[in-house]
Amino acid sequence: MTEAKAKLSFARISPRKVNVVCELIRGKDIEMATAILQHTPKAASEYLIKLVKSAAANAENNHGMDTSKLYVSAAYADAGMIIKRMRPRAHGRGYRINKRTSRITVVVKEKE
Repeated sequence: MTEAKAKLSFARISPRKVNVVCELIRGKDIEMATAILQHTPKAASEYLIKLVKSAAANAENNHGMDTSKLYVSAAYADAGMIIKRMRPRAHGRGYRINKRTSRITVVVKEKE
């Protein structure tokens, strides 16, 4: 069974925040997933809308799948690189601030 993927690396959002939104669209068809994401007030939904549309376009153009039968079979975010910054504190110390990034992947498949 063929599948189409879309990936985004170095997204400046924590993977924990992205996975909350990924759970909403996993297993849904493409139209339902985009409708859910458009009405979800989370920052991760903007990234995921683009990825779902990109994965659907990849399925149509690269694999010849029918877009009306597509559904989101997998959507997940892994930890990317961490941008490390320092915050000055008392007595000359410095506390570390970790600015986390994500590698977001959306996989679509065709219904049987």
